[in-house]
Amino acid sequence: MINFQTSPEQYKHWKLSVAGNVATLTMDVQEDATLAEGYKLKLNSYDLGVDIELADAIQRLRFEQPQVKVVVLTSLKPRIFCAGANIYMLGTSSHAFKVNFCKFTNETRCAIEDDSHHSGRRYVAALNGTASGGGYELAIACDEIYLVDDGNSAISLPEVPLLGVLPGTGGLTRLVDKRKVRRDRADVFSTLAEGLKGKRAQEWGLIDGYFPTSKFQQAIDARVAELSGVTQTGSLHGDAKSLDPAGSDAPQTDSLLYGIKLNPLEKELQPAGVSYKYVTVVFNREQRYADLTVKGPAADLPTAPDEIQKLGDAYWPLRAYRELDDALLHLRVNEPEIGLVCVRTQGDINAVLAVDKTLAANQDHWLVREILLYLARVLRRLDLTAKSFFAIVEPGSCFAGNLLELLLASDRSYMLNSDDDAIRLAVSELNSGNFVMSNGLTRLQSRFLRAPEKVDQVLAHAAAFTAAEADQAGLITFAPDDLDWEDEIRVAIEERTSLSPDALTGMEASLRFAGPETMDTKIFGRLTAWQNWIFQRPNAVGPEGALTNYGKPTQAKFDFKRT
Repeated sequence: MINFQTSPEQYKHWKLSVAGNVATLTMDVQEDATLAEGYKLKLNSYDLGVDIELADAIQRLRFEQPQVKVVVLTSLKPRIFCAGANIYMLGTSSHAFKVNFCKFTNETRCAIEDDSHHSGRRYVAALNGTASGGGYELAIACDEIYLVDDGNSAISLPEVPLLGVLPGTGGLTRLVDKRKVRRDRADVFSTLAEGLKGKRAQEWGLIDGYFPTSKFQQAIDARVAELSGVTQTGSLHGDAKSLDPAGSDAPQTDSLLYGIKLNPLEKELQPAGVSYKYVTVVFNREQRYADLTVKGPAADLPTAPDEIQKLGDAYWPLRAYRELDDALLHLRVNEPEIGLVCVRTQGDINAVLAVDKTLAANQDHWLVREILLYLARVLRRLDLTAKSFFAIVEPGSCFAGNLLELLLASDRSYMLNSDDDAIRLAVSELNSGNFVMSNGLTRLQSRFLRAPEKVDQVLAHAAAFTAAEADQAGLITFAPDDLDWEDEIRVAIEERTSLSPDALTGMEASLRFAGPETMDTKIFGRLTAWQNWIFQRPNAVGPEGALTNYGKPTQAKFDFKRT
């Protein structure tokens, strides 16, 4: 079973250090510290365990080190930055694991870009050696890329010529959409196994600069100092030190930002499910579905930013959504045969709306802003999860404000049509724009593409929605009465879990992101479709496929028919 929880003192492959407003993430992959047997993580190649640490580090920088303005990604290995995803790991993994691995690494790269876009933190890739495949894809997620000019180091995306598959972490899309590399040059680069070195890589727009070995660290330090707005003294590596964000040594800056500590989640794994403080998942494995319940907040949470900061990661929105995030990742990787998740909530609608009111009123505060951005990322994780989601609105539910997004993100919703005042839905100010999907729209905007005026009508509805009102407004799919409720839910679950998982994955991915395309939807949509297909094809994974024969004396033999 794979655990997605970690912390800096547990890292095996990364070193996170902070000096004032500059953080350094140094890659030093331990080749024997793998998640599974049968491969070694040589040349800073990575498996899911390496990326779990990276995702944790990025998250901690946002909450524990808010004063940081620049993050430098580099390597401790001589003449190598990162060789990308470990090929032997991919070659011995199940198809489902390969696809979920690619999805998680993409979400981690998107988290870097989200931090840069929304929180203004600059990410600098200091490539002190060769960056190939996923190593270059990690670099291209950063704001700026600099390569050492040592006569040997290069950047490359060798997946197509060497492995018969695609770069798995959005590299092709970022080449032309983000860095705006010319299509013909991108074509050459993506089929050139040896890649490109400094001068041509910069000319083609693949990197931002290159420096000889003797001047590389000095040049990186100078650029980081410029980005951070301070005079840098000494090497980033030599002067860096680890800081306890919640302790007395937390750095003071002009903005007087003090971080909060992200403590380990309290989590109980049982044969029948997973339990946290606010989130519970119950597995119905024989029927291939799970019940996921999110408990709402108490009614007396703080409303002032300084009080919220004192509460830290125990504050309900942050803790509940950290638990939800972990539960979604657990379902993805550890429960592949669970095809349907029935989403429920429990609590007081008014308490949820009170939290949303506090968040909306204080979103200029750094911590509140980061909490809202995190909620949006978790909701996008749900959007991108290859499971069916049914929202179940019943007595005691609290689908309101931020929790209403769980219903709007679901593939279907069922709301009991009853006179019970405890069965209601409600919107808050946050539903109008704080939780944007990968397509750049809110879930209400995506829902009402055909009738966009309904978005404002729903948001203007001051009172909570009854089932009849929610049905009329288009917020729910079905509103069975008491007589039909149990049978309709049971039949819906049985029908859904009887369908082809492959067809459902493709169908859901096609239907969830209506409207405009963005770089994110291109990356996830194209990889979901193409990599799912290519990872199954004999040219990649058959007995004579490129991925199967990688590193062996035998060569790949392709079926050259185009399909």
